[in-house]
Amino acid sequence: MLFYLKLYLLTLPVFFLIDLLWLGVVARGIYRNNLGHLLAERVDWAAAIIFYLIYIAGILLFAVAPGLAADSLRKTALLAAGFGFFTYATYELTNRATLPNWPLKIVLIDTLWGVVLCTLVAIAAHLIGKQLR
Repeated sequence: MLFYLKLYLLTLPVFFLIDLLWLGVVARGIYRNNLGHLLAERVDWAAAIIFYLIYIAGILLFAVAPGLAADSLRKTALLAAGFGFFTYATYELTNRATLPNWPLKIVLIDTLWGVVLCTLVAIAAHLIGKQLR
């Protein structure tokens, strides 16, 4: 249990760095240009932090732990890509179905981002986990 707590705490900054770089720099204009009519003026940081804490636990539980158990970086990466795809696609398609003018372009970009983000974070966490052992 202590191993996974350490791994979790070391994975947190990795996730934040990658996702905040995407949201704050790389894709900032994409979201503003396509979702400006829906974006809040201020981020609800409590909700964002709770999401991050839960989501990182999901990556570790569903991708990294099985990959480490199998001593397979490839397994970690594949499971993480799947986790990212299913979670982000679920979010995006729910938004598309229920929110006015949710662009298909955002569904595709964000779903792909979910795959990339989860894969990168899980690979880093897998490598960190190997070092912790």
